[in-house]
Amino acid sequence: MINLLKTKIGRLRVIGFLEGVSLLVLVFVAVPMKYYFDNPSLSKALGPIHGSIFLLFLFNTISVGVEHNWKFQTTTWKVILSCFIPFGTFYIDHKILSKL
Repeated sequence: MINLLKTKIGRLRVIGFLEGVSLLVLVFVAVPMKYYFDNPSLSKALGPIHGSIFLLFLFNTISVGVEHNWKFQTTTWKVILSCFIPFGTFYIDHKILSKL
């Protein structure tokens, strides 16, 4: 784990994992609690946290893409798109980021 934090791609992988987990908790736990059980407390708490991690992931993706000369049409857009889809960041980490 410590080795991941030494490189920009490693940090992007860690942020992607955190973003993926926060999205899953938000979509599958917080939103059902808000609408089915009329309890918006978890959504109110987790929403800004997820938003911050989401923006951090986007900025780091662009930074790593520029530093490693990723072509936007082949790599960068896939990594950016992955943070909008539940389980997407885990898939991208397995298919693209772990191989870099």
